[in-house]
Amino acid sequence: MVELVRTGDDRWSVPEAEVRRAAAAWNAVEMDARDLVRIGPFRGVPEQERAGGTLRDWRRRISRELQEADRPGHQVGHEPGPRTHLAGVDWRRLLVQRSRDGVERSWWLPRSVVRLLDAAEHTETEWLHTTRACKADTAATEQHRRPRAADSQSTTGVNGPTIPQRPYTGELRGQLYSLLSRKPGMSRQVAGWVCAVCGTAPAAVLDHCHEHGYVRAPVCPSCNTLERPDHLYDNDIRVAGRYRRLFGTDAVGWLRHWHRCPGCRTRTTLPLPHLAAWTAHTATRTLRPTHPGSRGRKPCGVLRVSWTGSQNTPRSCLFTVSVDFCPFGEHRILAQVPYREAVEQFRTWLAETAPAVAAAAGPDRLDGLPAEPRPVIVDSNGEGQALF
Repeated sequence: MVELVRTGDDRWSVPEAEVRRAAAAWNAVEMDARDLVRIGPFRGVPEQERAGGTLRDWRRRISRELQEADRPGHQVGHEPGPRTHLAGVDWRRLLVQRSRDGVERSWWLPRSVVRLLDAAEHTETEWLHTTRACKADTAATEQHRRPRAADSQSTTGVNGPTIPQRPYTGELRGQLYSLLSRKPGMSRQVAGWVCAVCGTAPAAVLDHCHEHGYVRAPVCPSCNTLERPDHLYDNDIRVAGRYRRLFGTDAVGWLRHWHRCPGCRTRTTLPLPHLAAWTAHTATRTLRPTHPGSRGRKPCGVLRVSWTGSQNTPRSCLFTVSVDFCPFGEHRILAQVPYREAVEQFRTWLAETAPAVAAAAGPDRLDGLPAEPRPVIVDSNGEGQALF
């Protein structure tokens, strides 16, 4: 954000000191080249999520330019110029392209850059909205010949948005995503909040529990991508490096966010893919072998966890934790953990890691559940009815 000043010829400009300050702030941004966020293509994203703001304009612009570069006759190579910059960032120099099976390609950018571009686009949108509001007030003043300039400055100044963003305080608690997503004007309402996870970027999407269907909170696209499990197949996920943050340095905040779902909070657990990732990353951490490296021993390969059955039949659900890409071709299967055992281990770990979150959870805390929860499914193992 930079401050605008009015010059003598009644134009707006940015002082050189503000430009230098903004450049210093950009240079101070810490960038982790390994903490990447997928920015496209998103052919599989439902149209409903597109309308909700999952794909922001800058992402669509990058996708369009990359698709044009693939057309026959286009010269390959980096061409510096205005089209390669977004908010002063030369995104082509930071872009990472990945491919799977030699066919499906995906494009990635560092998370800090994604958050910067999200914030820049939001600022530009609010600036345009404020400018239009100021012009409308000026036109109304000239038409009715009434001095309303002072009043309009108090509500729609050029140095800020008309309606400042507010922190999320649980206004959507206990509501179903299937109902809110169809509500007119919900996207605009979500944009009025700050991300409930990082607390810095503007919110753009409603994060919700895919198992129970309840809304958790409005979040920014970067946090929404960070929270999403790294799926390979329907019952198989890769435990990516970002889980070190989800279950390590930022565990308390993410646990509080996940337990905004009444179903997960009451059962004192996590959705099945998240619980599987936690089991592989935390519960079986000591079982992962190591190999000697240039800087000491390092963990072997990449963790992967799959499961049979589902949480609807807890007795038959089983997690299988294995290691892929071992340099010696060993350590295929590390452990097999039953679902119920994983849940008990998670509850113990939750009480030690986030006591406040654990204290608010449990089957005796039913006051936060909606009046009409999702239908109860009978456990086929004869143990009666449960929430799942």
